[in-house]
Amino acid sequence: MMTPRENAMAIYNREQPDRYDDLMNALVLLPDPVLLANMVPQDGQPHQNLWGVTYVWKPGAPGAHPYITDENKVLKDLDLWEEQVKVPSLDGLDWGPAKEAEAKVDRGEKMVSFLFGGGLFETSHFLMGMEDALLNYQIDPDTMIDFLTVVKDWKIEYIRRMAEELHPDIIFYHDDWGNKKNTFLPPSVWREVIKPLQQEISDAIHDCGMIYMHHADCICQPIVTDMVDIGVDVWQGVIAQNDIVEIQRITEGKLAMVGGIDGPAIDLTNTTEEEIRTEVRRAIDTYCPAGRFYPSIPNGCCFHERNDAIYRDELEKYGRQFALEHPIG
Repeated sequence: MMTPRENAMAIYNREQPDRYDDLMNALVLLPDPVLLANMVPQDGQPHQNLWGVTYVWKPGAPGAHPYITDENKVLKDLDLWEEQVKVPSLDGLDWGPAKEAEAKVDRGEKMVSFLFGGGLFETSHFLMGMEDALLNYQIDPDTMIDFLTVVKDWKIEYIRRMAEELHPDIIFYHDDWGNKKNTFLPPSVWREVIKPLQQEISDAIHDCGMIYMHHADCICQPIVTDMVDIGVDVWQGVIAQNDIVEIQRITEGKLAMVGGIDGPAIDLTNTTEEEIRTEVRRAIDTYCPAGRFYPSIPNGCCFHERNDAIYRDELEKYGRQFALEHPIG
């Protein structure tokens, strides 16, 4: 019987797993000191994070969300970014809780990971609002590059400090580059502004001996070969609206993927048990034959407890059955 770590790495390395399963089940996410410092109360009131971005976490909501208005946006004029954007200090962070959590992890059983939220694109629209960000990327890419270079440098410094303090196995890096229909930026603009900076972040992750897992639960198909180019090891959050089979073909197995199960389609109050189980089986049957695929709901779970229990039961049972019936030669 493989441990969750062994099973996850077997899929990653194209070796025989015990089961096809969500890679997240093999990870322990440590309490990231920056993430903790950025947390806001779940009181429905506006609060600022370390960058000065206003967030609201409504009671009952799964998480906090940016609340950007013309009045509270941090970056009101891109030409004045050096004056208006204050990069948070990385000195004096409390690594104690993360070290305590890491000490309890059996690394033969699980992998250690950090949830590294707010990538370059997300940071840009958190600071200036989505409309201004989308305009600035296209009308003034050079200044956007100057501004985001500073953000990139901050992220790389934090990655290196993570590695020194805790030696994570995987960086779980977040940056949603699209929605359910397309990428937010035209691919040519993404390649001009984001790609070279993201390459440096990817290089830093690999220099520190860590796997780079990129979360983007959206359409990334137009830039997926670029993701391979810059060294993304695992794409987590692959929604079924992507043509996943085609992506597997054009990436030639160089990109491991996590997702494929259409969570919103099976997370309705009137969804039948058979519909949930059928969707799990569909994803496994369709995407796992190409290898390096971890079937899962891209956002991690169904929000209805009943639906989530059925989903997890079918993933465990059918993921194990599929691995048994389809041995890797």
